[in-house]
Amino acid sequence: MIEKQMTSADTGILRVGMAMWSHEQWRGSLYCGPREQWLEDYAKVFSTVEGNTTFYALPKIESVRNWSRAVGPSFRFTFKLPKSITHQAQLCHCQGLLSEFFATMAPIAEQTSVWMIQLPKQFGPQQLPNLESFLAQLPKDRTFGVEVRHPQFFTKGSAEQQLNQLLMAQKVERIMMDTRAVFAAPATTAAVVEAHAKKPHVPVHVLVAGQTPIIRFIAHPQMSANDQFFRPWLAKLSIWLSNGLNPHLFIHTPDNVLAPQFAVYLYQQLADFYQRETNIVLPSLELPESPAAQQIDIF
Repeated sequence: MIEKQMTSADTGILRVGMAMWSHEQWRGSLYCGPREQWLEDYAKVFSTVEGNTTFYALPKIESVRNWSRAVGPSFRFTFKLPKSITHQAQLCHCQGLLSEFFATMAPIAEQTSVWMIQLPKQFGPQQLPNLESFLAQLPKDRTFGVEVRHPQFFTKGSAEQQLNQLLMAQKVERIMMDTRAVFAAPATTAAVVEAHAKKPHVPVHVLVAGQTPIIRFIAHPQMSANDQFFRPWLAKLSIWLSNGLNPHLFIHTPDNVLAPQFAVYLYQQLADFYQRETNIVLPSLELPESPAAQQIDIF
């Protein structure tokens, strides 16, 4: 697992995970137990996860307690704020909804490293005062990240400058969405067609406002085709780690079927690069051996 501290006392902690912890087609490659143990199995390999379930509905508090009990003490969740706050209310007049959300999530708050604020594409420069007022209401002892999708926040103009200055002042991370690889893939499968329709086709703009840079890397379905797109992140992640930051790297694929394997593949590139640059060995990241492979070993 990747939450372990590395060999230098000043080195940060890298957390790697996926966009979900539950996927039927991860049976046999990631999950060793029944469905009710999937989160536990996931957390034995990966050290963080995007909690998308809270975006769609407020979970039952017993579910939150179960999630908390399923993982080890060093695992860290990230959870999206509900769309009722970010998309429907667009951050306005939602203090009651926000209070209800944090009250429900209280049992898992200490195990949550980042609370993610994903804004809709129509949330543009004119809504920046809403964002500023909303950020001022948030608990100061928690880490937040904002993901924007409006095109004007990617032109390096005044709108983006205002956004970045606001996030820097509040020490709120700007979630970095890297969709270059998936948009380089031909739209020849249903999964890629859907990804092209739903994912934002925007340039990658890097901003670190606090201690927890967040990358969402949407991969090309052909594993090796991601090398050229992931290569620039090797130096970035290495610098952040060497500077004591704690980056979060989330790996997606169009259908997420092989996302765990892609995460291991890309992480190994980083581990090799980091060792060459710093002579520091990152912890290993390996998927559990499949039952079929174990059976072959017996014979």
